[in-house]
Amino acid sequence: MSTTRHAPVEGFPLVDGELSVGGIPLRRLAARVGQTPFYAVDRSLLRSRVDALRKVLPREISLHYAMKANPMPALVGFMAGLVDGLDVASGGELGVALDAGMAPRNISFAGPGKQDRELEQAVAAGILVNVESERELPVLAAASQRLGQPARIALRVNPGFELKASGMKMGGGPKQFGIDAERVPQVLAEVGRLGLAFEGFHIFSGSQNLRQESICDAQSKALALAIELATHAPTPLRSLNLGGGFGIPYFPGEVRLDTAPIGAHLQSLSEAAKTSLPGAELVLELGRYLVGEAGVYVCRVVDRKVSRGEVFLVTDGGLHHHLSASGNFGQVIRKNYPVTIVNRAGSDRTETASVVGPLCTPLDLLADRMVLPAAEPGDLVVVFQSGAYGASASPARFLSHPAVAEVLV
Repeated sequence: MSTTRHAPVEGFPLVDGELSVGGIPLRRLAARVGQTPFYAVDRSLLRSRVDALRKVLPREISLHYAMKANPMPALVGFMAGLVDGLDVASGGELGVALDAGMAPRNISFAGPGKQDRELEQAVAAGILVNVESERELPVLAAASQRLGQPARIALRVNPGFELKASGMKMGGGPKQFGIDAERVPQVLAEVGRLGLAFEGFHIFSGSQNLRQESICDAQSKALALAIELATHAPTPLRSLNLGGGFGIPYFPGEVRLDTAPIGAHLQSLSEAAKTSLPGAELVLELGRYLVGEAGVYVCRVVDRKVSRGEVFLVTDGGLHHHLSASGNFGQVIRKNYPVTIVNRAGSDRTETASVVGPLCTPLDLLADRMVLPAAEPGDLVVVFQSGAYGASASPARFLSHPAVAEVLV
C-alpha cells in the first residue's frame, strides 16, 4: 500500500465535523435527496473553476464545455450560462444542449459513427458538425438539400502527433477519431464540390494531461497543422478547435495542472493566428477540467466485514454507478480516488479498510486498503473528483440494482 498522499481536496468544508457540499452537510443532503447512492455537484465550484480559468486565458479564446464529461441536464443548463459554447457527442446530448438554451451557432457535434438521423438533426438545428469520416459528407449534403440549408461543418483532423503523457490518446497513429491529416486536402476538395458550409478544423490529440508543457506543445503543433491545411480549404477558416486535454489530479502523487503557462502560451498563439488565420476563432474545449473536481459520489455503508484480518466496508454503491472510481474505465494499474467517511472526516480514529459495493464481482471496489476514519454501518462514504465520467459513464443496469440520483447544489 502506497503512503504517497493525494493532492488536497478543496471546496468541501467541514460543517460541525461533517463534510458539506454547497454549504449543506452531506447527511442532511442525503435526506433531502431521499436516497443513497447519489452524485452531488457544487455549482459554486463550477463557477469558481470557470472564473479562475478565464483569468489566465486570452479574452479572444472561446471556452466550450464538452458535455460528454457530465451531461446531467441541470448541470448543462448551469454551464451554458458560464461558457461560450457546448460540444456534444450524440443526438441525445444535442437535445440537452438545445434545451439548456445555448445558441445553435455555439454548439458543435463530434464523435465517430454518427447516425444519419443524428447528422440530419444537426443540420436541422444549425449546429457545427465536426466531420470524423468521409462517409458523413454525402449524408450531410443530402440533409442540406432536404432541409434547404447548408450543413455547417469542420473537419476533425487526426494529426501525426499525440498529446504526450495524456491519460487517453485521441490522435496520432491509426485512430477511429478524425480524418488522417494527409487525407484532409482531398477531403476539402470534396467539401467544396458538395457545397457544404466549411468553417474550420478540430484537432484534439489527447485528454487527462497534467503537464502544461505537453499541452502547450500540442497546441503549437495543432495551430501549425491548421495553417498548413488551410491553404487547401474552399473558404477561409472561421474556427479552430484546439481541443482540451487539461487533467485533474485523481491519484496519490499527482499534482494540479498549472494553467498560467498555458494561458500565456495561448496568448502568443492567438497573436500568431491573427496573422496566419485572420478571422478564425480559437476554441478551447474542456470537460473533466471544468466539472470533475466540483462533484462527489456518496454511498452508505451497509455492512462491515472482517475477513482474515482485513476490513471491508460494504456499501449500497459501486462500479455500476461509478465505473471510473472502480478502476475499470481505462486504468492499467488500479489506483484509489480520494475517499473518506462523510460523518467521521475529522476523526483521529483511523483504520486500513477497503470500500466495496454490492455487486457479485471482485471488480466492485471503490477503495483498496486505504487509511480511512473507522466506519460503521449507516455511515456515508464519499468519493471525491467525481463530477466527470460518473453516472453516464457507468453500467447502471448491471445486476439491476436501483439507479443513482444526481443533484446540483
